[in-house]
Amino acid sequence: MPTRSDIRNVAIVAHVDHGKTTLVDAMLKQAGAFAAHQHLDDRMMDSNDLEREKGITILAKNTAVKYHPKEGGAPITINIIDTPGHADFGGEVERGLSMVDAVVLLVDASEGPLPQTRFVLRKALTAKLPVILCINKTDRPDSRIDEVINETYDLFLDLDATEDQIEFPIVYACARDGVASMTKPENGTVPADSDSLEPFFSTILEHVPAPVYDDAAPLQAHVTNLDADNFLGRIALCRVEQGELRKGQQVAWIKRDGTIQNVKITELLMTEALTRKPAEVAGPGDICAVAGIPDIMIGETLADPENPIALPLITVDEPAISMVIGTNTSPLVGKGGKGHKVTARMVKDRLDRELIGNVSLRVLPTERPDAWEVQGRGELALAILVETMRRELFELTVGKPQVVTKVINGKTHEPVERMTIDSPEEYLGAITQLMATRKGRMETMTNHGSGWVRMEFIVPSRGLIGFRTQFLTDTRGTGIAHSIFEGHEPWFGELRMRNNGSLVADRAGVVTPFAMMGIQERGTLFVEPTTEVYEGMIVGENSRQDDMDINITKEKKLTNMRAASSDTTENLVPPRKLSLEQSLEFCREDECIEVTPETVRIRKVVLDAKERGRTASRAKKN
Repeated sequence: MPTRSDIRNVAIVAHVDHGKTTLVDAMLKQAGAFAAHQHLDDRMMDSNDLEREKGITILAKNTAVKYHPKEGGAPITINIIDTPGHADFGGEVERGLSMVDAVVLLVDASEGPLPQTRFVLRKALTAKLPVILCINKTDRPDSRIDEVINETYDLFLDLDATEDQIEFPIVYACARDGVASMTKPENGTVPADSDSLEPFFSTILEHVPAPVYDDAAPLQAHVTNLDADNFLGRIALCRVEQGELRKGQQVAWIKRDGTIQNVKITELLMTEALTRKPAEVAGPGDICAVAGIPDIMIGETLADPENPIALPLITVDEPAISMVIGTNTSPLVGKGGKGHKVTARMVKDRLDRELIGNVSLRVLPTERPDAWEVQGRGELALAILVETMRRELFELTVGKPQVVTKVINGKTHEPVERMTIDSPEEYLGAITQLMATRKGRMETMTNHGSGWVRMEFIVPSRGLIGFRTQFLTDTRGTGIAHSIFEGHEPWFGELRMRNNGSLVADRAGVVTPFAMMGIQERGTLFVEPTTEVYEGMIVGENSRQDDMDINITKEKKLTNMRAASSDTTENLVPPRKLSLEQSLEFCREDECIEVTPETVRIRKVVLDAKERGRTASRAKKN
């Protein structure tokens, strides 16, 4: 069968923060994608504000570099898909892998393969894609290249890789410096026999198969992603499998339900570096963007009108975590600023819009008309959605994350995760105790002899809700923890995560320093003076197990009496500020979060103290 030797499609997959986006930056610069005078940001592919703030890739993106081989000859287009390294964004990874013919597996020379490395590699091996191993960050002082390569071979064997897949080439790189080599450098050094990524480009040309196609086959193009443009409307990103796509062409649009509609392609765009440029034709193996089909969805097929043949739909893993998102129902709704979106119709429209581009999310109705259950891969994916909506001026009420259970053979099963923890040896006892309370089961423990221990646990997903804050406190911020979905196991029983209760405001008003003085011995406060509060709002964490209703708006009575000791000064302890993720972790079952563009507040689901008391007493009787 004929192949296209002028094109290569490759995805770069790795664990979070192992250097994927930095490597793509270096490839773009060295392939001459930018003029010498152009100002370039670091991590150019992370275009989203949230991606830049958190330092992680959330959305899979594609770019293309024109590589000129050293031996001369025609330039070769290398289409690169930069995929997220976090399992919560697994839908993005699966879509990215459906567009390519091989993957570059990037592994940190010190940390080695971690849970998300296992996750993305498992997806690549299942798709029967060849792998190029790239050991990155060889200049780290604690790098251990030989051990990391052995661990990677073990991982391939663990995931039942075929013989062909295990025979992978190994490239050693320091992506930050834009250097790669086929020769193993000393630990802690940059490869010395190279000053560019030339060996990496050559390895891609040699080991990434060129797209194969059939001359006689009718047109087939797979929609793998969606984008929007102010002038062109919805844009569908496609990989052309067979035939050719042309601007102005009539094509058959095969929808998810199997129905076929003839449509016209009004615009055809091809990616060059970070921009899309108009093109006349896209052939087999090309990754292009088409406009003119307003309702097209991910996973659908564009085919020949005379002989329409559908490609398989993209399937993603089942959601494991859900949370209820609804309109803001607090007494302070709409008081923050102008332009806030507070109606149920606006929230529902926004969630429906998110479903178009995010195949791993699901939105289900609840008993209330102004709230919806949103299911996703993990806590982080849902927190990112809420944070994005908050920046778009939505006001929301968000419930505590819950797990999505399944009934298998008449028994309730819950999702479990494989948790890998790296920590200094002295915190071993604290971590074991923390995981035991969350029903974690230790599988392996390895001591590298460097003062650090690596442990692997199998733990229920709901045991990890609220885990990170406590873990970082127990390890004094030094521990590294990553988890990945492992499967479903029978229900583990009741878990008690948070030992401390909440300090709840018992009336509306403004927080006063005088009231805070008397309360700060009772626990940790979350609010500062002059903050507006309402009945049922949580203003702090109690030092004991039960909740406490408090008056945090009490003012000092002004009299003309003076005592000899009255001039002693008291200091207010600075409040603990909780981010959105920390608030989700802090929440209990009877609590929820009020999210507005300006603030994040934790509150009781039932605001009235008497009503909460009645509910609690009824629950005890039952």
